[in-house]
This record gives sequence, C-alpha cells and structure tokens, in this order.
Amino acid sequence: MKKTLFKMAAVATLFTPFVSSVTLAAYPEQPIRIIVPFAPGGSTDIVTRIVSTKMSEYLGQPIVVENKAGAGGAVGAQEAARAKPDGYTLSAATVSSMAVNPNCKPTGLGYDPFKDFSPVTNFANVPNVVSVHPSFQAKDLNEFIKRLKDNPNKFSYGSAGQCSISHLFGEAFRQATDTDITHAPYRGAGPAVADAVAGHIEILFDNLPSSFPQIQAQKLRALAIAWPERLKDLPDVPTFKELGYAQLNQPSWYGLLAPANTPKEVIDTLHKAAAKALQDPGVKEALLKQGAFASGNTPEEFAKEIKEQFDWAHKVVSEGKLKLQ
Repeated sequence: MKKTLFKMAAVATLFTPFVSSVTLAAYPEQPIRIIVPFAPGGSTDIVTRIVSTKMSEYLGQPIVVENKAGAGGAVGAQEAARAKPDGYTLSAATVSSMAVNPNCKPTGLGYDPFKDFSPVTNFANVPNVVSVHPSFQAKDLNEFIKRLKDNPNKFSYGSAGQCSISHLFGEAFRQATDTDITHAPYRGAGPAVADAVAGHIEILFDNLPSSFPQIQAQKLRALAIAWPERLKDLPDVPTFKELGYAQLNQPSWYGLLAPANTPKEVIDTLHKAAAKALQDPGVKEALLKQGAFASGNTPEEFAKEIKEQFDWAHKVVSEGKLKLQ
C-alpha cells in the first residue's frame, strides 16, 4: 500500500507543472469585459475602444467595452473593484477614478485605488485642453482670464463630472488664475462636449481626444493645452507652461486595471497583449488622430504614475475643498 501511494504521489508531482501550464495557457477562454466609468464618446471610451480592439486579436477573444457612468467615474470603478479576479472583468483606469475621486471622498467611496486594483498598463497619455465656444469674446488665454476676472461667476465650464479629471483641471485653473467660474458637471465628456458645441456652456475643460474633432472642425476654439510642448496638429495653441502656468501643465492618462488578487500570469498576459497592441502602427495612428500618445509601460511603472497623480489631486482637492456628493 505504501509503495502504491508513493507511486501515485510521484505521478501527481510529475504532472503538476504540466497541468498548471495548460491552465495558465488557456487564459482567456471566454470574452473579456472592460468597464469604462464614463459615458460613450468621451476620451476614456475612445482610447479604450481603440486599444482593446487590437488586444482582442492577440488574445483570441472578443473584448466588450461597457460604459458605466456616474459620480465622476466612481460608479464604474465600484463595480470593477468588486469583480471576480479572474481576468474576465477589467476596467479603464483614469486620473478621475484613481486619483481625484479617492481624494474628493476619502471615506465611503466604495473602493480603494491602491488595495482594490492591480495595474496592468498605461494605454496612453493625453493633453488636457481648455476651449471655448467660437462666440466667446477672447482671442487668447490672457484675454480669457481677464474676461473671467471682470465677470466673476458669470460663465460656466463643463466637465466630465463632479470630481472628474476635467473638474480637477478646471479647479486647478481657478486656483492658479484666481478666477471665479461656475462648474457644470456632466455624466461624461461626450455630453459636455456636445453642450459646449451647442453653446449651452461657454467653456470646456477636457482631455484632448474627446474635444479634438470639434476643435479641428472649428466648433470649439482651444486656448491652451497641458502638454510638454505644442502639438503638431495644433501648432497655434500654446502650452500652459509657456504662458506662465507651469502648475497647470499636467497631462492625463488612460490605462487598464484588473481587480486586486488577479493572478500574475493573467496580468502578464494582458500586459503583453496591450503593449503589443500599442506598438501597432494602426493603433498608434488612431490614437494620434485623437490627440493621444501610446504608452504601454509596465504594471510597476503604471502604479507609480497612479501614486504621483493621487498626490497632485490631493493638493488641488484640499485647497479647493472639493467633495464627491
């Protein structure tokens, strides 16, 4: 009996690496869902769909993008944080959901940006932009600021939602310029852009991808961008830094998260597919056309970026006394 049990144990040990490798190699075996915590048509949605479409080719499974808007990205992030850590429910990471919201509502948010997620990669870095309706009487940023100072609380600016990155961008602008403008939160950048184009709001603080087509079509007029240098496609739009507002020259990013405790092998598989997708010329070009610049960094590097933005958001939120209702 002892000899028989020993042989059985030896056989089991022999086949354990094989069974384990087959199990790991099988991922993914079914479609993958990515939760985008904002409405369709915004920058997060656009970037995620561009990259995930190519990722699905490398992974051999469809990737379904599901929009869950609300509370500046908190609604979708809450659902993603509670998902099973098996690699089949992922979420788009934004500065809003990972840095701004946790500072706007440090308790009772429903998720922790550091404990409830496993970073996969930064999909893309994007400039932030302030733009106005073409009828707004200010030809450049200096005139814009002067008009705001001369008319406190007369004008409204749209954002992707309360405590979204565009709200934080607008608040950081207000603090840096000592101006008073009324915040008009929307359920995502898409609806905010639409109302800015229609003239229902005069000012828009946004990430470039969702505003870029309207700026190109001259339905919105860009005044300044948050980026290290002027963009080739917007050569006449200065950076905040060159205009004397270096503290506003903060770009944004969009990345991919898995729930905490997702197996490292799954994270590695997802990262490799994303990094490969982001090296594809077609994906790079599609992102560039939207004003986004491909990244594809490591999970560790992306975790560091999240922490840096969290610290910046903490300062702006604290000074502005912002709260997520």
